[in-house]
Amino acid sequence: MQTNFTLDQLSDPDIAESNAILRACVHCGFCTATCPTYALLGDELDSPRGRIYQIKDMLERDIPAPVETVKHLDRCLSCLSCMTTCPSGVHYMHLVDHARAHIEKTVRRPFMERSIRNLLALVLPRPFIFRLALIGAFFAKPIARFLPGAFGAMFRMAPKSIAPPSYVDKPQVFSAIGKQRGRVALMNGCAQQVLAPEINEATVRILTRHGIEVVVADGAGCCGALVHHMGRMGDSLGQAARNIHAWSWEREVRGLDALIINTSGCGTMVKDYGFMFREDPILKEDAAWVSAMTKDVTEYLSTLDIPTKAPELLRVAYHSACSMQHGQKITDVPIQLLRNAGFDVVSPAEGHLCCGSAGTYNILEPEIADRLKERKIANLQAIEPQVIAAGNIGCIAQIGSGTALPIVHTVELLDWATGGQKPERLN
Repeated sequence: MQTNFTLDQLSDPDIAESNAILRACVHCGFCTATCPTYALLGDELDSPRGRIYQIKDMLERDIPAPVETVKHLDRCLSCLSCMTTCPSGVHYMHLVDHARAHIEKTVRRPFMERSIRNLLALVLPRPFIFRLALIGAFFAKPIARFLPGAFGAMFRMAPKSIAPPSYVDKPQVFSAIGKQRGRVALMNGCAQQVLAPEINEATVRILTRHGIEVVVADGAGCCGALVHHMGRMGDSLGQAARNIHAWSWEREVRGLDALIINTSGCGTMVKDYGFMFREDPILKEDAAWVSAMTKDVTEYLSTLDIPTKAPELLRVAYHSACSMQHGQKITDVPIQLLRNAGFDVVSPAEGHLCCGSAGTYNILEPEIADRLKERKIANLQAIEPQVIAAGNIGCIAQIGSGTALPIVHTVELLDWATGGQKPERLN
């Protein structure tokens, strides 16, 4: 794609990066075939190719984003399926991130939009506040169907029950059982602590049981993805910097072999810290180390050669989260681990399509998110599983809200198969 940025514009590192990405696009349209919003809406402007043209125009002209451009970029799930299918290597993730930051800087949204976005940015990254909000939402759930748009969606997503804070939430060290084979830091996440603390508990159990010391680092918190995808780059960089400092201190003082993340949306974000801080003279080296050392829990478990035996022969439908298969390019490892454990693993049709969760998307764009959820659940139920497994809390919450089938994290099944407790959702 030909671009027309000025030399002055290209002196901005973000513009220079976007320019390189735009010039890599050859308009082939392979991306439209796998884009969830294009599949649903059939509008070229709601496809990666269409959005790229809109981003190019907005950035080249250095103008506030037109209303239509904001609408179409807001509809992008950041599922990154387009990056998987693109033959030209267009790094759409960095391009749309830049575009959203530009929108945030140049566009004043309507009052209700600003309010809901500010509320999400305040609540979701803070487990204590999030837990309180969910308690309030639970009691207000009967009126949710009368509330419009994002507010109604937010209340409808409230779970039926809210677990108390877990013993793994606070900074501490979990000693390896038996001979120590390694030492890792675990990212507890933010929303996951509240929605499904059993995921972190299962992760700690399976790692320590196989000789891995696990530290929850003091000062680490939200990865920054929730605000990042809303274009709030200042907030995102601040949250990322705190994590970098916390994990770098652990590395320097006590040593670390890896950073373990069991929420694939967070994993995609943290693996991008090196890029985010590429121009930061203070944090660039530590950020690059963090990105290089970050492993999804299944990636790390695959290196341990752990003995497994499924207590029950279950037919497991594996849902590959977008951030797992498209963001991190992890596709076969979780499936192979589950099969090695003795589970009968099956994959649904249209496995490349997003379930509609996408961080805050199911709240901010509920109509599209609900259609994607229904489509995903129909495909999962069609293969008649006994349980659904996924590697991302957003997907677990989204899919779980629309089906009676139990849905658990992959690591919960693997923990069970290696001597841990049976996932509560299977009882």
